[in-house]
Amino acid sequence: MAYTKNDIMTLKDKTGAGMLDCKKALDASDGNMDKAIEFLREKGMATAKKKESRVACEGIVDSYIHMGGKIGVLVEVNCETDFVARNEKFRQFVHDVALQIAASNPSYVRREEVPAEVLEHEKEILRVQARNEGKPEKIIERMVEGRINKFYEDFVLLDQTFVKDPSKTIQTLLNEATQSIGEKISIRRFVRYAMGEGLEKKADTFADEIQNAIDLANK
Repeated sequence: MAYTKNDIMTLKDKTGAGMLDCKKALDASDGNMDKAIEFLREKGMATAKKKESRVACEGIVDSYIHMGGKIGVLVEVNCETDFVARNEKFRQFVHDVALQIAASNPSYVRREEVPAEVLEHEKEILRVQARNEGKPEKIIERMVEGRINKFYEDFVLLDQTFVKDPSKTIQTLLNEATQSIGEKISIRRFVRYAMGEGLEKKADTFADEIQNAIDLANK
C-alpha cells in the first residue's frame, strides 16, 4: 500500500514521533496507518506525545570534551523532577546527546528553530539544482520538499542519525528515554566550540576521531 507525505504528517501528529521514524514505520507496515502506529509504540516512539504538555524545568547541563581538547560541547537537557535529573539513565542520555553534538555539529535542536530565511535559501539552492538537472517546473517544488529533509538530517539535532547507533535518530533516542524514565524530557539548547574555529587551518575529521574514541571505549 502506497503512502503520501500527508500520511507521514498525520502519523507524526498522532504519535509525536519524528518524520524519519514515521516514514520507517509506514515503510515497515506497507503504508497501513494503524500498523504504523503499532510499530512506533512497540519501538517506544509514540509515548512522548502524551507528555508534551507537561512542564520540564529541572535537568542538567552536561559537557563533552573531545580527546586532546579539540572540541567542547555544553548541552542543557530538561526533565520534570530533580529526582530524574540525578537518574543514571537520564544522565547517560544527556551525555550521548553531548557526544552527538560534538561529532555531528548540528546548528539547531529542532526544525522549528530553523529561521525562515535560512530554509528558503536552502530551498532555492535545491530549485536551481533541480532545474540544472532538467526537471520540469511542475514537479520541482515537490522534489524540493523531499530533498529538504537532507538539510534537516544534516543540521537539526533531533533529525540526525545517532552516531553510536545509526538505526536510530536523536528523536528516537529522546522518545525511548522518555518512555523508559517516565517523564517529559526536552533538549533545550547547546553550544559547541571547536579549537581554532574561524581561523585558517587544515580541516580535521572530528567525527572520525570521535567515532574512533567510541570504538576504543567499546572494546
